[in-house]
Amino acid sequence: MKRTFRLKTAVPILLIILLLGSLALNGYLFLKTRQYYLDLNGTRLDPLGLRTYPVGEAVVKEEGEITAVFFGDSRAAQWPNPTGMDGYQFINRGIGSQTSVQVAARFQQHVAPLQPDLIIVQMCINDLKTIPLFPQNEQAIIQNCLANIDQVLAEAENLGAKVILTTVFPVGDVPLERRIVWSPDIAKAVTAVNEQIHTKAGQNVFVFNTHAILVDERGLLSQEYARDELHLNEIGYIYLNEKLIEFIDVQELTP
Repeated sequence: MKRTFRLKTAVPILLIILLLGSLALNGYLFLKTRQYYLDLNGTRLDPLGLRTYPVGEAVVKEEGEITAVFFGDSRAAQWPNPTGMDGYQFINRGIGSQTSVQVAARFQQHVAPLQPDLIIVQMCINDLKTIPLFPQNEQAIIQNCLANIDQVLAEAENLGAKVILTTVFPVGDVPLERRIVWSPDIAKAVTAVNEQIHTKAGQNVFVFNTHAILVDERGLLSQEYARDELHLNEIGYIYLNEKLIEFIDVQELTP
């Protein structure tokens, strides 16, 4: 009798829990879909994100001061200015979700007018993360990334600016909802692009190996530095800036 009563009581409770769980999941999926729809159509209205920053904006700087521009995708956009860098004026021109072609195509509008002395570049992950969707285009995607990096380097050279070309950050642990559109091929492609990035070092191009700084023993973005599978948390950027300052000092890129 007691067992029957408990069963009759437990079934409605279980059904309520399942219903609430279903409502929560559907609400989450709705919000994610809505945000994706907004981002997609926002990009259609402004494919290069030119309205994100003033176009043609000039910079006033003190004599002997170095203008340094962070340029690239969301990883660049979220990169905070290093502290304690006397003689530097840092400006950010990163835009989230941009592919390498979008980044390269807006150089003249967002970077050239600033007349930077130094450009810090982080780009390509938004190309490489599409490989599971278009596996037949993997090599073309990789080559396109490298071509767009070359375009940025060429335009920087025309300005007479030095470039700190950062390797593509490692990817991290992937949440359940993204695994259906994820693949280990993304991390492999990051490695392939980074191998080529190292070959681009030159007189005015300095390769900063951010991947080696941020990766863990699994070959993934260290959980200590990860905000999600693609982005760094505050601790990650603090550590990265410490290494960036050391790198700038070693390369003698000081005023």
